[in-house]
Amino acid sequence: MREACVAVALTLACGTAAAQDYPSRPVRLIAPFAPGGGLDATARLIAQRLTANLGQSVIVDNRPAVDGVIGTELVARANPDGYTLLMVNMSHAINAAVGKKLPYDTLKDFAPITQTNDQQLLLVVIPSLPVKSVAELVALLKSRPGALSYGSSSNAVALPMELFKSLTHTDVVHIPYKGSGPMMNDLLGGQIQLTFGASISTVPQVKAGRLRALAIGDSKRSALMPDLPTVAESGVPGYQAVIWNGILAPARTPPALVARLNREIVNILRTAGFRARMENLGSDVVGSTPAEWGRFIADEIVKWSQIAKTAGLKPDA
Repeated sequence: MREACVAVALTLACGTAAAQDYPSRPVRLIAPFAPGGGLDATARLIAQRLTANLGQSVIVDNRPAVDGVIGTELVARANPDGYTLLMVNMSHAINAAVGKKLPYDTLKDFAPITQTNDQQLLLVVIPSLPVKSVAELVALLKSRPGALSYGSSSNAVALPMELFKSLTHTDVVHIPYKGSGPMMNDLLGGQIQLTFGASISTVPQVKAGRLRALAIGDSKRSALMPDLPTVAESGVPGYQAVIWNGILAPARTPPALVARLNREIVNILRTAGFRARMENLGSDVVGSTPAEWGRFIADEIVKWSQIAKTAGLKPDA
């Protein structure tokens, strides 16, 4: 018993010392999606400020593939020393919710650091599509079942659209992409006609007139676009979806190091300049504790499991 207590004390002492000396070399922040999307933009904003605050480079490493699974597995297998971190979005929970076969345990293989932000989802269409409201879009989709397509960079976008299809009894073809950047290029080029896109990447296109926004996915309107109605108030009652981001470390990362990372990142999130920058991109800052963030992910898996079953979304969708 005494030996066990001594071992625990030594582990805690080593973890505290590691947190005090951290970081002594560059830190890698894995972004498991292609550059140009909302997750990537958020990761880069945080990495830039962490670099200044920590005195060591925090490098964003994009590893796009399989709804974020490849990059996520890389972090699950990394040394739990704080030098490899992971930026996730809602796909982290949805991959588990839809029953995708994963090479890691979504909850057990990661140490939660903090939920960073919520991004509003906008239902957008190309300007040439003859619709200016959700009601007109639904009518068009019902008149041309399977004729139009939507793009998604991950299940975090696919599931909100599949929920929309289920609630409106419409048929839209799903075209998956490895990242929101490539998906946006095809949307702007007219190869696909609509999507639910994170506001951080769609709002600039809407303001430039390259896309038309029909509604916002959340249950409340956005302060950035207050005249844009929600999907629910546009004739699809019960619809609600946002896309969230947050940071994880490998499981068994020392608690003192987790606490240090949480403190550093939350302090960044709470600065007026960062908050204003995120709000201008249609994103609400969160900044939760590790325990709150862990519970949130677990709750999201339960929530989207139920919605995936109702929407009929399969693991490979």
